[in-house]
Amino acid sequence: MNHPIVQTLILFGAMIAYSNGAVAQTQQDMILLPYREIPTAPDSFSAENVVARMVDGLGFRYYWATEGLRPEDLAFRPSPEARTSEETIDHILGLSTIIVNALKNQPNVRTGEETSALSFDTKRKKTLDNLQQASDLLKNSGGHLADYDIVFQNGDAQTVFPFWNMINGPISDALWHVGQVVSFRRSSGNPFNSKASVLTGKVRE
Repeated sequence: MNHPIVQTLILFGAMIAYSNGAVAQTQQDMILLPYREIPTAPDSFSAENVVARMVDGLGFRYYWATEGLRPEDLAFRPSPEARTSEETIDHILGLSTIIVNALKNQPNVRTGEETSALSFDTKRKKTLDNLQQASDLLKNSGGHLADYDIVFQNGDAQTVFPFWNMINGPISDALWHVGQVVSFRRSSGNPFNSKASVLTGKVRE
């Protein structure tokens, strides 16, 4: 049988290894997720590049609005009638899907259910990936914004909106709701990281 001191040292070493592994995993996740910092701006101004930059700004804000949220933050709601932070995040995920679907010329099929059963981490990654894909499609677009309608499919019926409605609709709406998440997390005692500069799109060290 090992000496008690040896057992204690082994346990202590295992705890340090686990802690280091958890930190490494967190750092790896930060590297893998897009929008920890805003991408480099396009070289030229065009309608597609300007909208892509709006999406990049949304992605950066969303990344830091949702970074480090705790279960109590996700469950917070300012009033009984309001959405919780996590329900708001579900809504933003839905909006990000509408944005990328328009750029892929795919319809949005109405299901009548917006609350997602996915884990928070999965929803966060999916939202950020949707926004990055939307931005990349815009920057590499061979067409024009007029080619990208918003299409809602409900059975055999379709409702179609031009890309103008994307700007004042899903993109602006998502920015609105990201601001709500920031406000809610402040109210639940876990403020937005003040080192993340929304002006520069960088993180101050």
